Amino acid sequence: MAEMIRIENLTKKFGAVTVLDQVDLSIEKGKIYGIVGRNGSGKTVLFKLIAGYLRPTKGQVVVGGKVIGRDTDFADNIGIIIENPGFLKGYTGFKNLAYLAGIRNVIGEAEIRESMERVGLDPDSRKKVGKYSLGMKQRLGIAQAIMENPEILILDEPMNSLDNQGVEEIRKILMGLRDEGKTIILASHNKEDIEILCDEVYEMNQGRIF
Repeated sequence: MAEMIRIENLTKKFGAVTVLDQVDLSIEKGKIYGIVGRNGSGKTVLFKLIAGYLRPTKGQVVVGGKVIGRDTDFADNIGIIIENPGFLKGYTGFKNLAYLAGIRNVIGEAEIRESMERVGLDPDSRKKVGKYSLGMKQRLGIAQAIMENPEILILDEPMNSLDNQGVEEIRKILMGLRDEGKTIILASHNKEDIEILCDEVYEMNQGRIF
């Protein structure tokens, strides 16, 4: 299997506090990887380093053969949900995604509509995001992550605030994406999500990975 992401001796400190401590990890194409650990174990910081939102204190992240922070500022071809998705409350879901899609300008309305429909949202709805339930906002976040058809998805607690039906639907979507050859890194507090979805599981504890 082709290696999509290589993490080498990755260390991140904030002042005197070491949040990630010499993490090594290889992520292969077409698998779902589960990262489990308590709050504060370093999962979200790891995800931000992979995406390029933070820079490491030591070590490096290589995505698609490019060193993040040296060869490119941000990882190419990644869809990401980290923490709560932030949207413009006065815009509809479709208008929010259209605004975000305009940043890179690589997709059009058809792809936005398809991504919303895939997660169970109506692209023609006039409801503003400020009126969305937490579950609807989470679905919109997933639609944003997949709308540009990225090769890699990094999803931090993607099932948050979803009801049982929503969880089942998103699980099916993620397994379908894996079957299409996508690579997915997933953090979840739900053991069932990890057991059902993940091909490989790693535990984070005090900034180290096991």
